[in-house]
Amino acid sequence: MKLNAGTLVEVRSHEEILASLDQDGCVDRMPFMPEMLKHCGKQYRVSAVAHKTCDSAHKTGGRKLENAVHLEELRCDGSAHAGCQATCLFFWKTAWIKPVDSETRTVSANMRSPDSRTGISEDQLLAATVKAGTDSPEPIYSCQATQLYNATTLLPWWDVRQFWRDIRYGNVSIGRAARVLTVAMFRWFTTIGIGYRISVWMYNKVHTALNGFPAPLGTGTIPLGQPTPPCDLGMRPGEWVRVKSHEEIKRTINTGGKNRGMWYDHEMVKFSGNEYGVLRRVDTIIDEVSGKMLHMKQPCIVLDKVWCTAEYTNGRLMCRRAVTTYWRENWLERVEGKSKDQLRSG
Repeated sequence: MKLNAGTLVEVRSHEEILASLDQDGCVDRMPFMPEMLKHCGKQYRVSAVAHKTCDSAHKTGGRKLENAVHLEELRCDGSAHAGCQATCLFFWKTAWIKPVDSETRTVSANMRSPDSRTGISEDQLLAATVKAGTDSPEPIYSCQATQLYNATTLLPWWDVRQFWRDIRYGNVSIGRAARVLTVAMFRWFTTIGIGYRISVWMYNKVHTALNGFPAPLGTGTIPLGQPTPPCDLGMRPGEWVRVKSHEEIKRTINTGGKNRGMWYDHEMVKFSGNEYGVLRRVDTIIDEVSGKMLHMKQPCIVLDKVWCTAEYTNGRLMCRRAVTTYWRENWLERVEGKSKDQLRSG
């Protein structure tokens, strides 16, 4: 199926999708999750062709996958996974969608429906969300995030064809690709150990010229092993906040880049100084490695329309997985005078 960002597609029916799945509820090892069923029969536009993604669990870098897309901002609500609040962006295998003619808004007829004699039932699909036969006293959940490593293959960072595909599929513009890759090149110069001060100066100059704000340099100021400051301001959905400056945030994290176990990285620096609505408080997410439910001792904050844009992470440049970013409350400050009605739907 030839798809590009902006292509209008229709999610197949319950029956067609269930018929496409193996006994683990997967196509090419990618699970179809019960949370996705509510979108069956509806039409959406492709926001990106998911020809590549990132491995945030095993830290292997970029990953390659076939026949998958992201649809607009359709995210998991965790309703079939014990209320997980990670709000991951869904992957849609092309077996689960069909193109819609842009003129008539009717489904194209050149796609053969999956064989109705195969597949699983909806009850089996729901049962597949928890792994059976484990010795763990607590549930081991299975979802697209926990199975992403198995559903993909390694994409070498030096395979420049990935960036051509980003442009060809309409995932990014030529201008954005040029900006991200130029900044990445100058950032790489700072890591080779030759002329460090000059390379950092050049990186900062180029970054500021292309992005409009200084390069995210340095990490936290608190030594490893020493406690980082807690903060619970009781922020609630609908409130408006301003992200503090990079320098202010560095004073709350250790030299490993964490505050009380919560990671703050350079992908988050671009949001500094901007105002956003609080979308939700998060205290429960599934660990992508173990599949176990994690319960945070101190809830974190999710901001409206704020996620990773993959402009700084080596090996994952311009990944469109749009992983939700989590914020400690001492990285934010309240903004008075804005109403809850101004918060965009998430």
